[in-house]
Amino acid sequence: MDLKDKLVSSFLAFENKVDVDTHVHNVRSEAIKIFEEKGFPTKKEEAWKYTSLNKLLKEDYSVFPKQENAIDYKDVKKYFIHEIDTYHVVFIDGKYSSHLSNTTHDGIDVCLMSSALTNPKYRLIIENHFNKAATTDSLPSLNTAFSQEGVYVHIPKNKIADKPIQFINFSTGNESATLLQPRNLIVAEENAHVQIIERHQSLTENPVLTNSVTEIFTKKRAIVDYYKIQNDAENASLIDNTFIKQQRESIASVHTFSFGGKLTRNNLNFFQEGERIDSILKGVTILGDKQHVDHNTLVHHIEPNCESHQDYKGIFGDSSTGVFNGKIIVEKEAQKTNAFQANNNILVSDKATINTKPQLEIFADDVKCSHGCTIGQLDESAMFYMQSRGIPKKEAKALLMYAFSNNVLSSVKIPEIKQRINKIIANKLGVSIGFDL
Repeated sequence: MDLKDKLVSSFLAFENKVDVDTHVHNVRSEAIKIFEEKGFPTKKEEAWKYTSLNKLLKEDYSVFPKQENAIDYKDVKKYFIHEIDTYHVVFIDGKYSSHLSNTTHDGIDVCLMSSALTNPKYRLIIENHFNKAATTDSLPSLNTAFSQEGVYVHIPKNKIADKPIQFINFSTGNESATLLQPRNLIVAEENAHVQIIERHQSLTENPVLTNSVTEIFTKKRAIVDYYKIQNDAENASLIDNTFIKQQRESIASVHTFSFGGKLTRNNLNFFQEGERIDSILKGVTILGDKQHVDHNTLVHHIEPNCESHQDYKGIFGDSSTGVFNGKIIVEKEAQKTNAFQANNNILVSDKATINTKPQLEIFADDVKCSHGCTIGQLDESAMFYMQSRGIPKKEAKALLMYAFSNNVLSSVKIPEIKQRINKIIANKLGVSIGFDL
């Protein structure tokens, strides 16, 4: 039995464990039909032309975690942004870990999706938002069908979250191979502000495949600042599906830092549904060995007087491969749109590969839109200049790479995250640099 058939046949067993008398039951049932019809994406689809899931799908994944495995905080402290005070919601093999988590209902709601999906208190928000931003592509639909656990965040009108919120999903390797499908929902009401940090971390050498879906709703003048730190183990793979719907005058920014894991696919979709909206998408990718990272972005400009800014930097070594497929759609009504997209890449190995495809679909005539990509190597003249000033070659390369990615790091609003990313980059480059850029 292949993985698709296993999942479809497992759906009935899953439904028997959850409440079928809820609004979500019908949503799940429709989603499994979509997945059964479409199956897993293949390279025959244009959006997946350079990313194959074939090797991943051959594993015999455990679909349902059997038990929670205890983890001591001291053993995983390094994966938290522990230098600052945060709310944190932690899952171990897909199950909530109460002793590692710190949630709240004091002014804002930071709790479990399993509670939000079944508690009448949250019914109105769930009916109005759950699965209202996610597309009907096969992998988001698969996640929807099995949606049960994840993080629910609701920031009421005029509220500012008093500290950032961390989502961390740990995999222990208790099973020979594990499939995890976290589902997150973030709703920031009018004038609300929130900062969120997300991480998926395997603690095992066993294969782990995570198919994650996050839906974010930013209402009028709301601000959501989201950070994804992807630095997982070499046998862990992540398919991250994030969907953001914005209302007028809202600001949503997503910074994606991709450093580790076997295969990572980031599907990031912004839908602007009002005027004077700002959407910010930035990322830094540094790969080695045979790692593969695919960034697939969409910004859909629907109303006039809005902006979007995309800036992705990639550094590829050894036999790693990168993909950037970015699309901007500007509807006829979206006059006065200002949309910027850039993807710049450095290949530090002759065996490394990058496939990049920036796209614009513009149906309005009064817009400022630009896109572009570059693929090159480190500047030899700059290398020679730095070495002539006494900087060793290895450190000179590292400094140039830091400078290359610095304009992305400069827009990070949480200093402790910037420091953490600087340390990870230094570690990836194999150097120790005693200052932050």
